[in-house]
Amino acid sequence: MTKKKSILNDQDYKRIITRIAYEIIEKHKGVKNLALVGIQTRGDFLAKRLADQIAAIEGTTPPVGSMDINMYRDDWTKISHQPTVRPSNIPFSVDDKEIILVDDVLFTGRTIRAAMEALMDFGRPARIELAILVDRGHRELPIQADYQGIFANTEPEDMIHVHVLEQDNEDCVYRELKDS
Repeated sequence: MTKKKSILNDQDYKRIITRIAYEIIEKHKGVKNLALVGIQTRGDFLAKRLADQIAAIEGTTPPVGSMDINMYRDDWTKISHQPTVRPSNIPFSVDDKEIILVDDVLFTGRTIRAAMEALMDFGRPARIELAILVDRGHRELPIQADYQGIFANTEPEDMIHVHVLEQDNEDCVYRELKDS
């Protein structure tokens, strides 16, 4: 038996995206030389939202790309014998750019490690930072977010489900607690 607990609603999403956009602009003193790359699938939608919010504030939209990291995962053979690989779309040079990777949930750090490895196949960024919606702890690798929506205190066996309007017809995040 499982129990669901709401963590974020649509208004929370808007506030978090706005706050992170301001934090990025403040840290980078604008958007010069900045680009966002969303980790498919939901990180891709969040990266586009961040870019739109940055554009609303600064008047300039940073370039946005999306990346599929399935072939870079260290557990892809455990997920499926033939993982689904979608095309990555990074329509700009990453060389010497300050890249912000965007994802929905930060857990063990393995997805982000894979994303950094995949990004390096596109070139050599000047810097890589990380923006995430939910940090749930339980790291296995020394990776942390530069920009974080919320921290959700979870048990390792719990699940965090992120829904985005563009794919799931709603913006919400909930935690699925496993009963013992």
